[in-house]
Amino acid sequence: MKASLLALLIGFVIDLILGDPHGWPHPVIWIGKLISFLEKRFRKAFPKTAGGERAAGACIWIVTAGVSLLLPLLILRLCGRVSPWLRLALESVMCWQILATKSLRDESMKVYKALKTGDLAASRYAVSMIVGRDTERLEDAGVTRAAVETVAENTSDGIVAPLIFMALGGAPLGFFYKAVNTMDSMLGYVEEPYKNVGLVPAKLDDVFNWIPARVSALLMLLGGGLLGFNMKNGWRIFRRDRYKHASPNSAQTESVCAGLLGLRLAGDAWYHGVLHKKEYIGDELRPVEHEDIPRACRLLYATAVLALVLALLVRFLILR
Repeated sequence: MKASLLALLIGFVIDLILGDPHGWPHPVIWIGKLISFLEKRFRKAFPKTAGGERAAGACIWIVTAGVSLLLPLLILRLCGRVSPWLRLALESVMCWQILATKSLRDESMKVYKALKTGDLAASRYAVSMIVGRDTERLEDAGVTRAAVETVAENTSDGIVAPLIFMALGGAPLGFFYKAVNTMDSMLGYVEEPYKNVGLVPAKLDDVFNWIPARVSALLMLLGGGLLGFNMKNGWRIFRRDRYKHASPNSAQTESVCAGLLGLRLAGDAWYHGVLHKKEYIGDELRPVEHEDIPRACRLLYATAVLALVLALLVRFLILR
């Protein structure tokens, strides 16, 4: 357990330095392939009814979550029998791959750089790499808002929540969380053919993110105050708008970010050719501008550091 504490710190530092190098093998890709494989098999195995598809989704969740938790646990225990240093090295790499601080910053800054050139097509393409919505209708301001929103939302999913889970159970529990989150990303849609198959993955993602999302929002609020953003407005918008989303968790950090930066985020969006009506989050105290993307990234880093301190403290208390 002491090794897991050190591995968490080492993994965090490696992530800040290297991020997610393109072309490198990544466990989340393997988790995604497992989900796709199981989806095909369980769709065939269960009746093509609403109940059958929901049962298929539940089976996908159980197998994927179980494998993602138990396989890393087994590998680390085997490595620990060979050498505690080998286990430390491997778990450090695992913790690094579970986190997404630098990669989230890098991908959002690609949107910023494309916007600064004035190339709207390139900007739309860059933001399409980090959001789930359709981007071909977005104008300059819409692309900017989409980038800010995804940085705010994924601060919880990509950094704070994994840190909390790794603080509680090391890299194996971190991979469990990544599996839960990936299943929601791949299957948790309200449109067919995922409406029923994705029901269980979406609902359980809400459950496992309930506490991390709220911790993330509070840490982001504190981080914004340290950076000199409008903390009072951030708290006001958080209290007012944190449930203005179909998910009970997604607007937690988004509302804080909107308040801290004085922006109006969210609103209607297109997904898979279907317009989804959404409430606005925040007040438009000023127009959104390109510089709001690097501001959101600074907020991301401040929140990540505070989350690391919290995670190390939790891990230390567990070890006592």
